[in-house]
Amino acid sequence: MSVVTRVTAALRSDAISGSLLIGAALMALVWANSPLSHSYEALRSFTFGPAVLHLDLSVQGWAADGLLAVFFFIVGNELKQELVHGELRDPRRAVLPIAAALGGVAVPALVFLAVNATGSGEAIGGWGIPMATDIAFALAVLAVVGRHLPGPLRTFLLTLATVDDICAVLVIAVAYTTGLNLGALAAAAAGLALFGYLQNGRGQAVTRLRAVVPGQLLYVPLAVVIWTLMHASGVHATIAGVVIGLLMRARIRDREAHSPSHQAEEVLRPVSSGIALPVFALMSAGVSLSGAGGFWTSTVTWGVLAGLLAGKTVGIFGVTWLTARFTSAHLNPRLAWTDIAGIGILSGIGFTVSLLIAELSYSDAAQLTEAKGAVLLASAAASLLAAVVLGRRSRHYHRLAQQRRGVQVKAMAAQAPG
Repeated sequence: MSVVTRVTAALRSDAISGSLLIGAALMALVWANSPLSHSYEALRSFTFGPAVLHLDLSVQGWAADGLLAVFFFIVGNELKQELVHGELRDPRRAVLPIAAALGGVAVPALVFLAVNATGSGEAIGGWGIPMATDIAFALAVLAVVGRHLPGPLRTFLLTLATVDDICAVLVIAVAYTTGLNLGALAAAAAGLALFGYLQNGRGQAVTRLRAVVPGQLLYVPLAVVIWTLMHASGVHATIAGVVIGLLMRARIRDREAHSPSHQAEEVLRPVSSGIALPVFALMSAGVSLSGAGGFWTSTVTWGVLAGLLAGKTVGIFGVTWLTARFTSAHLNPRLAWTDIAGIGILSGIGFTVSLLIAELSYSDAAQLTEAKGAVLLASAAASLLAAVVLGRRSRHYHRLAQQRRGVQVKAMAAQAPG
């Protein structure tokens, strides 16, 4: 096995990708608070790109708008596979994580607004910060502490985090977009329709086109055009990644060895884990602590902390339980409500998109520092609390598995002759 193969295989691991993300965030914090902080600011503010396409972005902008779109493509693509082949094929089970996501979006925002009700008008603008769950970070923690947890719990978390990140991106598009270019948005929508047709259409013309033109020459340029148009529209460009991922064909056709969805994930997941997410964390998590003198007295700080740590848990667990109680939706029989409580705590990790919304919410340097610092603190606290709860659940399931194996061994011994 070559070095490249071993590296790409490692980068597909949730634990490895999450470790890189955490490492990059810690590096950013150290760098931004070191004597070399001026070089950090110079790097992430360095601008390049074609101005004629409005793509003369800073390094930080390219990381947030460009590289993060690759990550969101992986998220949308994995969700599509679950909808077609996995746990989410059953609508009664798909309803619960979607309902949980909606609760995990609405309640934290309301908590933030309640905490900041008596604050300044500028402080209120950060209500979207505690809405999002960092998928990569949360999956990494789950992979490390929950090796024996049931598989459906990961699917529940993936669906929940994907839906609430999509909601957060939509909030960015509606509430944090200053100018909307409807022409560019319509062109992006047309590009997405064409992408979906080329992926899933069955006509003779599109079938011949797919047979003649290699996929990377057919879809990659179109995806870049869609991303460019989405960016030009004023809507955050990462939404293009999510939608393209959901449009991927996840079924094998025409004697294919693998579906396009599977092939794209094989190629792009290591890019997302090894480049996109770490670079974004490195460019976004550098909070200078020297400007955080009023951190603990700020309503922005407490709004973000309360929203992510309390609002997420209450919103996710409460809405999930109410949905299962009063509708035909039901929890997977392999899961328990304690597991869902643990996922609610874990969803308080709001790293990636929360940092992104913080940057869009505040132009005041002090409030931005307070918001980012609170996101990092809440994410660390949620990680530790979830590790305790889900670690206990993992050991519980491990004991159950050992007991079942012991019963099976005894049964086989009893049936053995002589």
